[in-house]
Amino acid sequence: MAHKKGVGSSKNGRDSSSKRLGIKIFNNQKVKAGQIIIKQRGVIWYPDFGTFLSKDFSIHAKKEGKVLFFKKKKKKYIKII
Repeated sequence: MAHKKGVGSSKNGRDSSSKRLGIKIFNNQKVKAGQIIIKQRGVIWYPDFGTFLSKDFSIHAKKEGKVLFFKKKKKKYIKII
């Protein structure tokens, strides 16, 4: 049989772009009001004094200061000192 098989397209070749999640400003670094401290999916880190949680679960600084990461009763918190 001198026939060529039909050539199908590959099922590979797709990839999503990275979402750039994670900590943007680390412990004891200075931060200005409104800056993003961490980007996350769901609440992994909780906001504390001087920070707030946005609609997409990012934590932002409310005021200027230094960032402090700490644990309290098995939960992880971020605050501004």
